[in-house]
Amino acid sequence: MARTLANRFESRFLIRFLESPCLFASCFTSSRSLQTVAYEEVRSSGDGKKNESTALILHGLLGSGRNWRSFSRSLASSLSVSSASDWKMILVDLRNHGRSAEVEGLNPPHNLVNSAKDLADLVKSSGWKWPDVVIGHSLGGKVALQFMESCARGDYGVSASLPKQLWVLDSVPGEVKAEQSDGEVEKVLKTLQSLPSPIPSRKWLVDHMVELGFTRSLSEWIGSNLKRSGDSETWAFNLDGAVQMFNSYRETAYWSLLENPPKETEISFVIAEKSDRWDHDTTKRLETIANQRQNISEGKVATHLLRNSGHWVHTDNPKGLLEIVSSNFLSTHK
Repeated sequence: MARTLANRFESRFLIRFLESPCLFASCFTSSRSLQTVAYEEVRSSGDGKKNESTALILHGLLGSGRNWRSFSRSLASSLSVSSASDWKMILVDLRNHGRSAEVEGLNPPHNLVNSAKDLADLVKSSGWKWPDVVIGHSLGGKVALQFMESCARGDYGVSASLPKQLWVLDSVPGEVKAEQSDGEVEKVLKTLQSLPSPIPSRKWLVDHMVELGFTRSLSEWIGSNLKRSGDSETWAFNLDGAVQMFNSYRETAYWSLLENPPKETEISFVIAEKSDRWDHDTTKRLETIANQRQNISEGKVATHLLRNSGHWVHTDNPKGLLEIVSSNFLSTHK
């Protein structure tokens, strides 16, 4: 039976209750300050007899944890039936994004190393067990890889435990060179940097970006990142910091981690069939490594193809993504 949190709110950390779409999951939103990134929680609800495990969910560039609420609820519901554990999903707002953009103390450089360290700081300050699983989309996928690499190096101290499984969702593990990109992300960021501040209105922004040649769906998604400030609109992210994170994403490669993954861990990639992020050489190299790394005791790498989906896997084909992740999730094949 789902837990009921609707009548109890902790004023410091509990912002709002999020109704679950099913009988198996309950959700609530909480926020941390004191130099830790903001987050929300989605829980699978069992009978209290199972051990609790934790998964971190990491969004992509210019997004926030809320983008993954629906998928996380569905995954929590699925795992409540199939899992040997009760699951707590932590939907993180990465530095410079969402509510973390307002958190003081998340100092530069704004790169993947510090973005991953933010996760370790959050775990430590919250008194949680180290996450069993980390799921990251796009930029968040590389933050997940950095988290495992830093954890394996001992950067987070002797008390830190490696995640047993990473899910890297449509995020290339190597450097992203200019000639390998269609330049859309760079064009979006350059356009946003050229806009007036504050933004006159959401409608003005959407219309302006459409006039510049962006699709209406992309323009409306960008517009969803605005927040009201008096009579105008401001960004819900720190644009300059996000640009620095994107540059770090492009410049950083994790091939060495994949070629020598930590023992007793699994790194699973989901490649979207219609994604424009992958080239033939990158895909072939990753699949070659996966064919050589099939034993989890020695460190496993796996690839999964998500049909009928572009880069936005959780909105293009959420059912297909859920099927891949839930059927191959850590707890379902122990």
